[in-house]
Amino acid sequence: MENIKNNPQFSGLTDSEVKSRITRDGYNELQGSKSRSFWAIMFGVVKEPMFLLLVACGTLYMLLGDIEEGFMLLGFVFVVMGIEFYQERKSEKALDALKDLASPRALVIRNNSEIRISGREVVCDDIIVLQEGDRIPADATVLQSVNLLVDESLLTGESVPVRKHDWEGESGDIQPGGDDQPFVYSGSMVVQGNGLAKVTHTGMNTQIGKIGKSISEVEESPSRLKKEIGSLVKYLTITGAILFVVVIALYTLTRGDLLQGFLAGITLAMAMLPEEFPVVLTIFMAVGAWRISKKRVLTRQPNAIETLGSATVLCTDKTGTLTENKMKVTKLYNKEDYWTAKSTGDFPEEYHDIIEYGILSSQVNPFDPMEKAINNMGDSFLKGTEHLHADWDMLKEYSLSKELLAMSRVFRSKSSNRLVIAAKGAPEAIFELCHLPAGIQKKYAEAVQTMASEGLRVLGVARSSVPKSQLPEIQHDFDFEFVGLIGLSDPIRPQVPQAVKECHQAGIRVIMITGDYPVTAQNIAEEIGLHNYSECITGAELTEMDEAELSEKIKTIDVFARVVPEQKLKIVNALKRNNEVVAMTGDGVNDAPALKAADIGIAMGEKGTDVAREASELVLMDDNFGSIVDAVKMGRRIFDNLQKALGYIFAIHVPIAGLSLIPVLFSGWPLILWPVHVVFLELIIDPACSVIFEAEQAEKNVMSRPPRKINEAFFGAKKILISCFQGIWILIATLGVYFLTLETGYEIGEVRAMTFATLIFANIATILTNRSWESSIFTILRTPNKTVKWVTGGAALFILLVLTVPFLQNLFQFTPVNVWEIAITYVIGMSTMIWFEIYKHIVLKRQV
Repeated sequence: MENIKNNPQFSGLTDSEVKSRITRDGYNELQGSKSRSFWAIMFGVVKEPMFLLLVACGTLYMLLGDIEEGFMLLGFVFVVMGIEFYQERKSEKALDALKDLASPRALVIRNNSEIRISGREVVCDDIIVLQEGDRIPADATVLQSVNLLVDESLLTGESVPVRKHDWEGESGDIQPGGDDQPFVYSGSMVVQGNGLAKVTHTGMNTQIGKIGKSISEVEESPSRLKKEIGSLVKYLTITGAILFVVVIALYTLTRGDLLQGFLAGITLAMAMLPEEFPVVLTIFMAVGAWRISKKRVLTRQPNAIETLGSATVLCTDKTGTLTENKMKVTKLYNKEDYWTAKSTGDFPEEYHDIIEYGILSSQVNPFDPMEKAINNMGDSFLKGTEHLHADWDMLKEYSLSKELLAMSRVFRSKSSNRLVIAAKGAPEAIFELCHLPAGIQKKYAEAVQTMASEGLRVLGVARSSVPKSQLPEIQHDFDFEFVGLIGLSDPIRPQVPQAVKECHQAGIRVIMITGDYPVTAQNIAEEIGLHNYSECITGAELTEMDEAELSEKIKTIDVFARVVPEQKLKIVNALKRNNEVVAMTGDGVNDAPALKAADIGIAMGEKGTDVAREASELVLMDDNFGSIVDAVKMGRRIFDNLQKALGYIFAIHVPIAGLSLIPVLFSGWPLILWPVHVVFLELIIDPACSVIFEAEQAEKNVMSRPPRKINEAFFGAKKILISCFQGIWILIATLGVYFLTLETGYEIGEVRAMTFATLIFANIATILTNRSWESSIFTILRTPNKTVKWVTGGAALFILLVLTVPFLQNLFQFTPVNVWEIAITYVIGMSTMIWFEIYKHIVLKRQV
């Protein structure tokens, strides 16, 4: 490499050398992971209990002649398949986005001439030409450069460009980030200067390729809710199948009628098979995604909704997530006093020179974010004043170097016979150029320290003038005068402190993970209101920790600084080992592996990269950190309402199953329910659990209670017991009507009609009381929900029709009953909610 560096021609590779390297290393692109075949995915779907349940229920309905219900259930089979295909393609999409990002056009030297080629055709040992505004096509070593600054924010997350210098024998095993390195990386961008570099790594061997490899290797586990519902459905299905066989056998042995026994068995199987579970889960996730989108949050993975309300930790990148990802002049020092920038107000005259010479020492149309910030300051406050010099001609530029971290620009003034020199750079370098006395230098150094302690990036500014004669060779030969200091920061988004506060109120811990310096990170952490902002772990310290030590320390640390992408993934994994439910926000390529590994990956939509979006479950469409809080609230609401819906399903299936089973056990008792009755009940149950409960408003304390514990079942034994007790109470009430009417001499048609009517009214009462597990029925009735009147009103209308219309009476095997008998069934049915209302009152009283 040294010989090449000393060769001024840089002839580059020949065509044959390029071909041999492509044969050896392949093209400069990221390889996708091997995808499963269509049949492999199909087989995986078919094995799932939810799939089997949907097929079984749909087939049963089809056999019973209910074609529409059967087609609807079988239709959800394709929904399940679609979800599986989506999961399978997710990693491939993330890698495809990386391919597009990592394959720009490239200017290379081959056969002694410059040619522009596709980024995928770049090979190892190619000489690439680096120019301002170019995206670098591969990892490379800088051979020659002039004032080269590179934006590596896609890899490091930090918006400030880093300086590059010529290679002097350093090892290539250095991570991106940090100044004065001779290495450039694929996917980063040249923001200033130019140079030549020799390609060292292409494709999957680049730093961005390693990130792609990390994404493809992250395993995604099924959501907890999906596993829990699948397990519950499996047990209920097995129980239903066993009882199905038992009922057929009992009925045939005691009553000698196999066909009727088969119908009785099907009735019980339909009552036991909770086909609503997978349907409700699918509907809640789909409609929930639509509701969350109204909060400016796009749901790419519906299963994230169920996890969102349970999040206990939110890991967030600083740059572009908590901050605006653009530099801003925050503070100035004019050798005596400080001035702090405000959104409105005057800009004192005594600070104008600092910005004037800061602009002169910057590019006219800069790429560098700090130079942009200085220029914006001039546009805001100095427009129309004598401090802006668009008509001056620049004669020479003294570039920043490793030895002197300052740059100077020489201008010809239209109104003077002298040349004006403006310089800016690291404060120490500016002090050196100004040849300051020790006492004065100490004073200014203290000012630098004061500004740096506030998390600001500090630049020194100086000026000089010389007669219009020959310019010196080096900057040191000018007689510079120190002008002042410029403190720049990446300002936080205005809504972030309130959003962090709301996260804390909701029991969600916020952790900031950044590649920036600890002082800057801790200042930002204090400003946004993070807990424990005074403590910080750096990337270097993180490297030395084993998993056990990190898992222990991470329990109290909320700020991580100087972190590289692989360490972000390590942090997320450590939190998950502590049984935390981790949400991770990010916008850069560097965030993608951690986004995918987190329980909930949240990408920025406007400034986020395709890679981050494809690796995430949620996307903030307006890049508003505050939208996360709205999404968490909506996630908790959906979670609560899904629990209510499943509780209602349990409660109403208990009496249906009981009324289907109990009469079969005694040969002298007439059966109450047949398949037509269960199908009619499903016409109420399905819209109730999928429409009413989904549209229910959030509970008042939804954002003031801690997240659900990680080891707590979504629908645990306590909730199942409460729901089943509701169902048992309804079963007792309906059996009471059944036995009472039998004992008092009612015909079987009347007995069935009054028992069924009681069950329907009890169903309506269960819907109403389960709308909230915290508010009383009187509060519930005052809480608007437009869907309630349609579903409950429709149920009441249907029961009146089947009790009075002769055709429907025959279909349901009813005998006409009078108004008073209907009224009695109404009172008994509605009274079944009383015990649950008492239970809610006792629980609420304990909470107070």
